[in-house]
Amino acid sequence: MPITKQITEIILKNIPDATAIVTDPQQDGVHFQALVISATFIGMPLVKQHQMVLNSLKEAFKEKVHALALKTFTPEKWESQKENYSV
Repeated sequence: MPITKQITEIILKNIPDATAIVTDPQQDGVHFQALVISATFIGMPLVKQHQMVLNSLKEAFKEKVHALALKTFTPEKWESQKENYSV
């Protein structure tokens, strides 16, 4: 299973209402980008949103993932900013 799919599945397991889009933009298998959209993030500070995602991935990928560029959005914020992303 591709690592991007593994990352996506772990995010969705820990944040069931999320939409997660994980890519490997450098196609090197160690630098990834994730966009995570979830109503769970409503009212939550950005740092807490990122911690929620990263903590779920920490153990599974501490040896495999060198970097993860992470962007988190509430559904409302995503609707207002999605045109800035090519997904």
